[in-house]
Amino acid sequence: MSTTDFLSLLEHALNIKKRFLGMYKSANAGHVGCSLSVAEILTFVRFGWMKETDEIILSKGHAAAALYSLLAEDGTLTEQDIATFYKNDTYLAAHPPVNKIKRIPFATGSLGHGLSIAAGLGLAQRLKKTEKKIFCVTSDGEINEGSTWEAALFIAHHNLTNVIWLIDRNRLQGFGYTEDVMQLDPLDKKLEAFGFAVLECDGHDFSSFEQAKQKTIIQTKPVAIICNTTKGKGWTTYEGQVDCHYLPMKDDQFELVMNEMDNDFERRKKELI
Repeated sequence: MSTTDFLSLLEHALNIKKRFLGMYKSANAGHVGCSLSVAEILTFVRFGWMKETDEIILSKGHAAAALYSLLAEDGTLTEQDIATFYKNDTYLAAHPPVNKIKRIPFATGSLGHGLSIAAGLGLAQRLKKTEKKIFCVTSDGEINEGSTWEAALFIAHHNLTNVIWLIDRNRLQGFGYTEDVMQLDPLDKKLEAFGFAVLECDGHDFSSFEQAKQKTIIQTKPVAIICNTTKGKGWTTYEGQVDCHYLPMKDDQFELVMNEMDNDFERRKKELI
């Protein structure tokens, strides 16, 4: 990728984050932290990796505002659509709906079934002999669900290399730290034992994502990418804290985090040029 490409990704990410932060503030809703942790993951997949014919499944559906903002960024949704978030009669609900929005083929957010959906889609495309890829973004907390591991076994058994599994590894979930709720580490070794080629990247850094992307090309097994992130990234008041999972933003916090998004963008921009 060129410097121009990376700058474009930074601009998309800034727009996406500021848009969904505004959505959450207007709705006085929570799940800000999990959206901030996944923002760069979604941005890179959509604008730096996938083709128009590929599918993206956001299994961690409680970060729906981040997905809606992404779809507004690529033109699937309008700003008028975005303004209805969380309001009566909207189809931009707290969790992604089914058959309401282009690019959201399945409802998600009942945690643990997104990877199963991706597995089914992957096998279907294999049978159809297409080149279509299925990108599935899960939280790390939902790996507690047995259905996730069943899907992992299925993907490995059928060697579904057209399924790319990205794990938002922010190490926090609704009720505490993942390692306290149900220990996942060594996550890489567990995934390898299930038959995956496991890669890791900095889930907030696009150059790190690009390196992981290039490594997938040489893999002969299904790929799982552990994206190391920080929950509430950039929200100074609650960054890396459990409270950022549910709490909505107060007026002063909203103003602060919006300014921090701009400052972070300028810092990263300077590092590139």
